Amino acid sequence: MRENKQLENGILSSQHGPRNASVLKEAFESVDADLESDIYGEGAVIENFQDKIAAFLGKETAVFFPSGTMAQQAALRIWADEKGNNKIAYHPLSHLEIHEQDALRELQSMEPLLLGKADRVPTLDDIRNLNEPVSCILLELPQREIGGQLPTFSELEEISAYCRSNGIRLHLDGARLWEVTPYYQKSEKEICALFDSVYVSFYKGLGGIAGAILAGDADFTKESKVWKRRYGGDLISLYPYIVSADYYFDKRIGKMGQYYEAAKDLARRFNACDGVRTVPEVPVSNMFHVYFEKSAEAIEPILAKIHAETNVGCSGYLQAKPVDACGFELSIGDAVAEIPAEKLDQVFELLQK
Repeated sequence: MRENKQLENGILSSQHGPRNASVLKEAFESVDADLESDIYGEGAVIENFQDKIAAFLGKETAVFFPSGTMAQQAALRIWADEKGNNKIAYHPLSHLEIHEQDALRELQSMEPLLLGKADRVPTLDDIRNLNEPVSCILLELPQREIGGQLPTFSELEEISAYCRSNGIRLHLDGARLWEVTPYYQKSEKEICALFDSVYVSFYKGLGGIAGAILAGDADFTKESKVWKRRYGGDLISLYPYIVSADYYFDKRIGKMGQYYEAAKDLARRFNACDGVRTVPEVPVSNMFHVYFEKSAEAIEPILAKIHAETNVGCSGYLQAKPVDACGFELSIGDAVAEIPAEKLDQVFELLQK
């Protein structure tokens, strides 16, 4: 059973800083007061943003959803209906499997098949070895629950080619897509070209309020609008989410390389401490997991002491792990850059003691 041990929120784990009203206020500072709202999914503010992100991802069209959960369920429903097959496959620790209360099964009567093993990314052999035909494969890049691990780009190309030659749709859970481009040395367009449909988030990595885009060809997005309406996603207006998404997209999309380098540096520092390791050892995005070879009860006061002495917190929580171990997740953003170098040095000097 997973157990969260609460600590005071710290700077390292806050990514871009506190999520409070200032995030929305900053996004709206330069917005014209006469900006017209979108109305039930229509209007310049939503349509222009959808066109902008579709072009950025290299897809024909895109639809703005209030949540990624809604967007991805719509995508999988569309592909299942197209193929007349309610079976889809994804990683055992996919968000849809562990965080959505069996929504695909309960709301859509779909049958998810678990792809590969929980402690690694799915492979082409895993897809080939599925016992039943599926309409769609969902791949998450990076795979959050195992520290943000990734397949190689050549492996992605092989999976894409296999799916297309075998009539299987390939959907990208790209909640953190922006954050993998420095490792792949590929653009978002090059990555998305391997997938039939793509979901991206505007709060993960970018720090917006909420919201997601679902992108693909015109027939796909036309159908996704139907499912958005069925799910209650066509609010009277979504422009507060769209304005913040657009603002923080422009502000941070060019910083992913900076976050990636900072993540590698921090992981190196953690791995240099006795009884501490990261997964992966060398990050492949701006996120990774930190593991301690002691229980949460033993580590919590150590991290609290470091926070008290440096005013830099390592994490807002500790998650208990088997065999008296614990850990937490780090996603690197603007907050790390605001920590003075001498303070960061002090954190790791104390952690090493």
